[in-house]
Amino acid sequence: MSSLPSNYLEKIYAGVLGKIIGVYLGRPFENWTYHRILERIGHVRYYVHERFNVPLVVIDDDVSGTFTFVRALEEHASTSSITSREVGQTWLNQVINLRTIFWWGGHGISTEHTAYNNLKHGIVAPESGSMDRNGQTIAEQIGAQIFIDGWAMAAPGNPSLAAKLSEAAARVSHDGVAVDAAVLWAVMEAEAFRSSDTDHLLDTGLSYIPSNSTLRPLISDVRSWVKQDGDWEKTRQRIEDNYGYDKYHGICHVIPNHGIMIMALLYAGNDFSEAMHIINTSGWDTDCNSGNVGCLVAIMNGLEGFENNKGLDWRGPLADRALISSADGGYSINDAVRLTYDIADTARRLAGEDAIPRPKGGAQWHFSLPGSVQGFQSDSQNVRIAQDLDNGAPALRIDMEESTPRTAIEVSTQTFTPRDALAVKRDYDMMACPLLYPGQTLTVVVSTPSSTPTKLIVRILLKAYDFDDTLSTMLGPPLLLGSGTQHTLTYSIPSSLENKPIQQVGLSLQPYSTPSTLFLHSMKYSGAPNMMLTRPPLPKSLGSSSIPETMWQYQWVSSMDMEHTDYGLSFFLAQNPGQGLIYTGTRDWTDYRVTAEGWVANMGDGHGVVVRVQGLNRWYGVVLCKRAQSGYLNIVKAQDGNAYRIRQAGAKAKLDWALDTKYTIIVQVKGNEIVARVGDVEVRARDDDYKSGAAGFRLLGGSIRAESLRIEPVI
Repeated sequence: MSSLPSNYLEKIYAGVLGKIIGVYLGRPFENWTYHRILERIGHVRYYVHERFNVPLVVIDDDVSGTFTFVRALEEHASTSSITSREVGQTWLNQVINLRTIFWWGGHGISTEHTAYNNLKHGIVAPESGSMDRNGQTIAEQIGAQIFIDGWAMAAPGNPSLAAKLSEAAARVSHDGVAVDAAVLWAVMEAEAFRSSDTDHLLDTGLSYIPSNSTLRPLISDVRSWVKQDGDWEKTRQRIEDNYGYDKYHGICHVIPNHGIMIMALLYAGNDFSEAMHIINTSGWDTDCNSGNVGCLVAIMNGLEGFENNKGLDWRGPLADRALISSADGGYSINDAVRLTYDIADTARRLAGEDAIPRPKGGAQWHFSLPGSVQGFQSDSQNVRIAQDLDNGAPALRIDMEESTPRTAIEVSTQTFTPRDALAVKRDYDMMACPLLYPGQTLTVVVSTPSSTPTKLIVRILLKAYDFDDTLSTMLGPPLLLGSGTQHTLTYSIPSSLENKPIQQVGLSLQPYSTPSTLFLHSMKYSGAPNMMLTRPPLPKSLGSSSIPETMWQYQWVSSMDMEHTDYGLSFFLAQNPGQGLIYTGTRDWTDYRVTAEGWVANMGDGHGVVVRVQGLNRWYGVVLCKRAQSGYLNIVKAQDGNAYRIRQAGAKAKLDWALDTKYTIIVQVKGNEIVARVGDVEVRARDDDYKSGAAGFRLLGGSIRAESLRIEPVI
């Protein structure tokens, strides 16, 4: 196993940024042709989302799939021997049918939809994506290539490992030349950690694909045309004439798109802005192509490639933000720094090294990577936010200019779904849970420079969706700061925010003199929540027959067939035959107690409460079931599609329960111990696999109702 390159962390960060920038740049005009782009918006040289009246950062399958599927290396141990079957199990754990990650275009039309249906019906990978089963048209669409970047960045400087990982991942859903394209691109990205020579990267990539691959003549032609033409638009036309969409079946074949990606690399591999201009103006699957090219070119050129690049500020509007829709709702509100450290952890484990230590005591927002802001933005045009050093330590520098009003300003980052992201309709839903909850503790470290006259009041700020979905503001105690001081602020999130999903966290700053400067060194949340989740009261202006969806509902990840919220109870859930889950929370929840009050099974059995949920197929549960006319309380464990009772003494007990009868179910997880109680009946078990995760309900064909779900810390 080769050693990691010395600058691997910053290069991964560059690759993550390049991927996200590329996707969000190309997303608004996805699937447009070159000619339509020129007619409607002209040459694409920078973000165009405002011209489409949409936000820059929204959910997109290219981002969600790239950073979700590579987590198979977390779920199945970080080893180079991971198989397509194991990656397919991560698909089943993280993909919610018809709701998350990719285009649900129909069985036999959407390659990913087809492969998912195969997996769901017991056809394991790689057969799930094979040409023999799905046919050549479906097998050779673009999807394997668009999701491949995470696997390459987990193998920095190691093209052999990148080839092995990317092929295992690609074969879950694709076959033939689609796999060749994914492997070639992943190999180039892995090699780009050590080389920025485009010819060397291409030659290295080609050495890992079959000699008879139909990718080879395409690449040979593009290389030849680039040398002859010296004009990317002329080369693009050649690609369309010889390898255009009309030459292939299906919705989005890999070959035409791969051709213009190679073209953009050869013309502008050393210039991020020009690469973005070429690949996006060329059209076809713009967000996919732009994301792949952006990742590769960013790895090649490092973070410097974003700077002084034709005067374009690629990183500022993005502010590191990323949205991911998967079955892990605590991973949905994300940022490029968090993604970078997670991939770096995987890369280190694959290289036989320990996970990278998290900076600043495990603070979620630490600004340790060059230029990182981790989603922090200001509501004032007179405030400049940038990463800087304070006494040699990286921090978020907040400069209040001389013209800044003396009234309070806000600097914050998102912790839950922004309303505007929901307004952009896609073929998949935004599944997310808030990062913060009542009862948790916020710890914030700030300082002021002695060199800048500063006098301001600092408060911790929270913004939460109120019962009418407007954002309300909650402020912590005031702290008066002068020049040359450092303070640690702590704040326990109050119970008054119960059932009000927290959408932002940050600081309120009231300057008494300007200009002023504040350094935000870190912000950390810790502890389990202390809250009772119940359906919030309806706005008085609404009649009982007009009940809208609310942000309270959006905080739940659900694979249920139906979640009714308009029949009086907090939870009224139904599931067709098979399993359904609904839950909220994050991987930061470790030791806690869950109490389901007023829990009633209306129909069926095998229903109950789930804890430490890490996806649809990885959780612990406490369920009530019937066997041979006897009732039981069981502790069960779900692992990669198999939900089974933990075979330990005390993990099962008789319980004479009945339908249409109220119960209180209490489940506690602490360390490796699971303890549950219904009335006087108690069960307990030990297991070491899942150390943290969300909490909610499980159904197994039928329906339940419940009055509330309380979550509280265990000391």
